[in-house]
Amino acid sequence: MKNIVSLFVCLGFSMAVLAQESYRIASESQLTIDGTSTVHNWTVSANKMKGSLSLQNGSPAAINFEVTVADIISERGATMDKKMHAALKKETHPKVSFVLEQTKNTAILVGVLVIAGIEKTVEIDAEIETDGSELKIKGEKKIILQDFEINPPTAMFGQIIVGDEVSIKFDLIFNRI
Repeated sequence: MKNIVSLFVCLGFSMAVLAQESYRIASESQLTIDGTSTVHNWTVSANKMKGSLSLQNGSPAAINFEVTVADIISERGATMDKKMHAALKKETHPKVSFVLEQTKNTAILVGVLVIAGIEKTVEIDAEIETDGSELKIKGEKKIILQDFEINPPTAMFGQIIVGDEVSIKFDLIFNRI
């Protein structure tokens, strides 16, 4: 009898593993951060991302995603990049990351977002689409910089001040591995 129970447990575990599909982030994925200042709107782009995802029963079961702070680059040049990297505490916290804790209603990603070393549990509404060997996650999350203990950068002796709210927009593509 023990052997039969053991066989069913092993079969159940094997089927659960088989039902889970693994994915890795594709190079064509995009992530931008949009913000404002007292002078102009601005956008920065994440140029280096790493990520993996597992899908179970058609829904993300695990996501591990990170962006290298040094590779977040603006269209405004080195001065803005330097101020942004300092605000994000690049030297002590070189990565921004998101780790999924659960998926609600098949399209709300709940997880831990770490920015500048500060962890916050967030909910992100996302559009999730699977297409053969590809999975796409698209969405936007507004955050308040001071919630992550980031002082909005300034320039020109305080005449230019970055707005406290920024919008993280993502269009991520994961390929099945």
